[in-house]
Amino acid sequence: MRNKNSYEKAGKAALVLEDDTVFLGDGFGSPGKISGEVVFSTSMVGYPESLTDPSYHGRILTLTYPLIGNYGVPEYTVDEYGVPIFFESIGIKVRGLVIQELCRTPSHWTSKRTLDEWLRSEGIPGICNIDTRRLTKKLREKGVMLGILEVCEGDDEPDVEQLVKEVKYVPDPDEKDLVSDVTIKEPIWHRAGERGRIVLIDCGVKAGIVRSLLKRKMEVIRVPYTFSAEEIMEYNPDGILVSNGPGDPKRMPRKTIETTASLIDEGMPVMGICLGNQIISLALGGDTYKLKYGHRSQNQPAYDLKTGRCYITTQNHGYAIDEKSLKDTDLEVWFINANDKTVEGIRHGNGRVFAVQWYPEASPVPCDTNLLFDLFIEMMG
Repeated sequence: MRNKNSYEKAGKAALVLEDDTVFLGDGFGSPGKISGEVVFSTSMVGYPESLTDPSYHGRILTLTYPLIGNYGVPEYTVDEYGVPIFFESIGIKVRGLVIQELCRTPSHWTSKRTLDEWLRSEGIPGICNIDTRRLTKKLREKGVMLGILEVCEGDDEPDVEQLVKEVKYVPDPDEKDLVSDVTIKEPIWHRAGERGRIVLIDCGVKAGIVRSLLKRKMEVIRVPYTFSAEEIMEYNPDGILVSNGPGDPKRMPRKTIETTASLIDEGMPVMGICLGNQIISLALGGDTYKLKYGHRSQNQPAYDLKTGRCYITTQNHGYAIDEKSLKDTDLEVWFINANDKTVEGIRHGNGRVFAVQWYPEASPVPCDTNLLFDLFIEMMG
């Protein structure tokens, strides 16, 4: 049976892009007005994970699958190490959500509330009943754009003319250091075993990455991304992992890149994931650039140049490594994207450093590349 009150709380809504394109629909979640970069993901499942992925910080996320919310939202529960079980972090990280059809009567054994209730409880606006196919086609043709999402209360309606004026002055979130908003402030120590000790440079790490390391009986010490190499080495790590995170890698403090370079010079085994892939490249003399609309889906093909094997991967990034910039470095391209031939993975000539652009721990599926965590641990000896 439908909850009549949930319909009454949702007012009219509008999404306005910087090219003056207007989408009118129905609001859900929290009434309010936000701005950000409008991106799209073609993932069919996994909205609790996507909405809590720190790499989406600063984005208004469009989900292309037509029905969202059908399995509801679980509780914020954590495992014995204090790591979220069903989410990638505590709290929604996207600025707003754009979907076609909202399911208000979910059915799943873990469901404790609806998607509408979850967004409303965290102050996140959403818009539904718009043509997400049209929006996605526009973003593919013109590239990601800045936008404003407004959800009105009650019978109020958005002032579209005013929004079209305001969108011209929306600040680009990538012009600032977004990692500073999602990194931890103090070190966190996860003790899961004595197989080895990993210092994880937290640029907005997904909980799934931490879970994957703990599952392998590793001690994990998460440190803020501003920690120096000297502070990190005081923990006597066996390996270093540079995590995923949001935004333009060149907007991060230079200190993070210099720290990564110093740790590699020390001969430490180093693994990078997503943003970590770009940081390692910058640390060793490479360069990065912004993609037209990024890779955000669960079916990105990563092709291994050495073995000829292709892995299906989950990705969420808007920047990539410039392959030509690696020519005079100690890095070589390991994986490329089979669709657009962009760099998906790199490795160092010393055999102790590698990084990939996707999420090897990805949940929901695929889990084809979980083996990379095992390779990282093997590198530690």
